[in-house]
Amino acid sequence: MPRWTELLRSVNNLKLLAAIGRSGGDLHSVADLVDNMLKSPQMDACVRRFRAVPGGGEMMDQRYPPLQPDIERMIQMPVGSLGRGYAQLIRELNYDPEFFRPRPIDTEARWLTQRIATTHDIHHVVTGFGTGPVGENGVLMITANQIGFPAYVLLNSAAQLNSFRQQSPHGAVQLDFEQLSAALAQAMAIARAASCLAAVRWEEGWERPVQSWREELGIREPADLESYGLGTTVQV
Repeated sequence: MPRWTELLRSVNNLKLLAAIGRSGGDLHSVADLVDNMLKSPQMDACVRRFRAVPGGGEMMDQRYPPLQPDIERMIQMPVGSLGRGYAQLIRELNYDPEFFRPRPIDTEARWLTQRIATTHDIHHVVTGFGTGPVGENGVLMITANQIGFPAYVLLNSAAQLNSFRQQSPHGAVQLDFEQLSAALAQAMAIARAASCLAAVRWEEGWERPVQSWREELGIREPADLESYGLGTTVQV
């Protein structure tokens, strides 16, 4: 039965990855992919890896609450602060800060999934990766590399395969292979050098400068000014 369950899960993953590719990253399909991995052996391994990072087990045992940002308050914080930068990103790109799918946090896997979903955009601010397809994959790669979050591993693998297959001298491609490779290499370097971003208690330091966070976490080469970076969208 477990083998049959994993086969069905794999088939569903392929269907969901195809849907995400056709839609250009539909968030509903991404959430379906995330949920499809909740009871998988890969998610069990991800939970173990998260528990092993400093502070991870304590956060999980406390069921540290998923992020609930107060954008109106945060936009008033000092320029260069994490809170101000996050609020700017949400506002300037017309994002919904509560785009993520509501989930109970009654299991370790569900709690970790919801924590990652709610804090994802903070990772853009602290690492400097933009919100376009290439920058998005850079941010996903950091979480995939640091704790093996299954859906992000699959999304990164699919993006690399698709960009490689799309290489052609004729016309534009959806995802540039060379640019994606550079972004993922930078993301992996950040992931190896930095503290685990999924285990950070961002809510306890909104008014701290982004640069201060980067220094503490070990993010020495953020992607802000790269072609796939945030650029001037967020002031840090």
